[in-house]
Amino acid sequence: MASLIGGLIAFLLGLIFLIIWRYSFWEVLKGTLPILFILGGALAAYLGYEEIKDKTTSTSSNDEKDELKSEVESLKEEIRELKGEKSKPAEGDSE
Repeated sequence: MASLIGGLIAFLLGLIFLIIWRYSFWEVLKGTLPILFILGGALAAYLGYEEIKDKTTSTSSNDEKDELKSEVESLKEEIRELKGEKSKPAEGDSE
């Protein structure tokens, strides 16, 4: 309950001060907006650069994964062939 009352008082004081110092408020706003736009634009550009860098890294790692999977499959097939040759009895053996 106390925070509600405190919040309402702060809101009303803010409105009163905005009415009294409206010209000063606009001057401060005019001075801070360019700085905020510059900082916001720099942050957005940096995040975009990082996203592009992550995408290129993930696509190259996907290519490497595909190459490794195909190599593993070929090695598995080679092992199956070698096991198949060993499990067949030799031609001259009699059981």
